[in-house]
Amino acid sequence: MLKKLENHIHKNLPFLKDKKLLIAISGGVDSVVLAHLLSALKFNISLAHCNFNLRPIECDIDEEFVKTLGKNLNTEVFTIHFNTTEFAKENKQSTQIAARNLRYDWFNELIEKHQFDYILTAHHADDNLETFLINLTRGAGLDGLTGIPEINGNIVRPLLKFSREEILAFVKENNIAWREDKSNASTKYIRNKIRHQILPVLKGINPSLLETFEKTTAHLKESQQIIEDKIGEISSEAIASENSISKIDISKIEKLSNPKAYLYQLLKDYNFTEWDDVADLLSAQSGKQIISKTHTLLKDRSFLLLSKKVFSAVPKITIEIDENTTIITAPIHLKIEEVQEKSIENKQTIYVDKQLLKFPLKLRRWQDGDFFYPSGMTGKKKLSKYFKDEKFSLLQKQNTWLLCNNDNAIIWIIGSRKDNRFNKNEATDELLKISI
Repeated sequence: MLKKLENHIHKNLPFLKDKKLLIAISGGVDSVVLAHLLSALKFNISLAHCNFNLRPIECDIDEEFVKTLGKNLNTEVFTIHFNTTEFAKENKQSTQIAARNLRYDWFNELIEKHQFDYILTAHHADDNLETFLINLTRGAGLDGLTGIPEINGNIVRPLLKFSREEILAFVKENNIAWREDKSNASTKYIRNKIRHQILPVLKGINPSLLETFEKTTAHLKESQQIIEDKIGEISSEAIASENSISKIDISKIEKLSNPKAYLYQLLKDYNFTEWDDVADLLSAQSGKQIISKTHTLLKDRSFLLLSKKVFSAVPKITIEIDENTTIITAPIHLKIEEVQEKSIENKQTIYVDKQLLKFPLKLRRWQDGDFFYPSGMTGKKKLSKYFKDEKFSLLQKQNTWLLCNNDNAIIWIIGSRKDNRFNKNEATDELLKISI
């Protein structure tokens, strides 16, 4: 197995050579074998062990085992303790998800602090097949059926081509000690049910199941690459970015052979789950939206607008700006300065007569009933009408800030239109430049 791994790394993972590697190690057979193999191959490795405090006494024994292993291999060991159960409750996560999040957050801290190049995990071919079957039972799309990636950013899995059988044979041949997690024998977890009850049956039907599965995932990955290439082409044609909003051209999506399938591929990374509802947005009335835990998808006339999640209610927050303020950094960046002459105004910059201002000025969101006197026009106009005429989407309205006088008179719809009432009077010489 040592020579086989050396050849595999030389052929497929040559970038690991001479790099600083952090092995995620539980004390179980897979990660212990990975540590032994890479140590024997003279790689620059360190070990990182998480004590999740989920199994009284046993977790502490696992930790001590890993520390002893580090001494025997003459390699550095990092350890940490987590109150995983409490973290899971506070964040409303399953214990498994909580443990994973805690683990990888800590790994990233170690990478930053100690300049590791890669995290190595000991997932192997049987893990890959189990993951495939779990995702299959859950109705996963193509992404979930292509298996565990061997390389995922700075995470590398060198044992993914090796079977559990090979790993167990290696520890037996070399008399290597390791720790058994008793929970692995319990069938209350779906992975263990598949491992102990389903895979033996499938391997009985096809003794070469792992090799067959590897060929299948290779075909699926090739198909996935074709899809990604096509989605890249469609994305460049149908999606445009404006500020922090992505605009999806509905007419171009509707011309495709299967709009729902294409929408899934375009939006799968934004945590939407109700894909029938997402597809229905194409023909819905303007203003209808779908909200995931991270993003909002809004129907706005001829477009679907994708943005990071916003709240439906406009926050009633007011920021006061005193007379001596020159820089505003939150909730929006503004610069205020006295100037001698007026230059060209635009959506990013306005000029106002300081003598017409009543301090402190106010920075706030718009409210029902707001009106202003638009520059370049005569008379006043309600903001709701202005937004409609300018075809502001719901997201744009929610993200709009107003700069107001102390009496709430609007000075500037920031980034859009100035109010006529604050133009410089010829009899005064106090001119303020306000810019984003």
